[in-house]
Amino acid sequence: MASEKVLTIAKDNFEVEVKNADVPVLVDFWASWCGPCKMIAPIMDELADDFDGKAKVGKLNVDEQRELAAQYRVMSIPTVMLFKNGEIIDKVVGARSKQDFADMINRNL
Repeated sequence: MASEKVLTIAKDNFEVEVKNADVPVLVDFWASWCGPCKMIAPIMDELADDFDGKAKVGKLNVDEQRELAAQYRVMSIPTVMLFKNGEIIDKVVGARSKQDFADMINRNL
């Protein structure tokens, strides 16, 4: 079951939830037809729970948010970016383990 803590990121809330966030924000650029995206979806839910209050986790559907995907030059999905103070400070392309994503966040808390 999806965690209620995972934010749905879109053009209308990107500024508030990602750019102006006071904690690091892990953003999963994904699409419904992407197999590896589906594989990491439960990991994102767990991370949202694990880092509640310390970091935020969001998902951005590249099919619905083409402008943002283009702006951040997302060429393959899943692409997972970590934002801090509105800037990209870490990025991985492709499915990774929960530990890899947790390490990414922990390094930047």
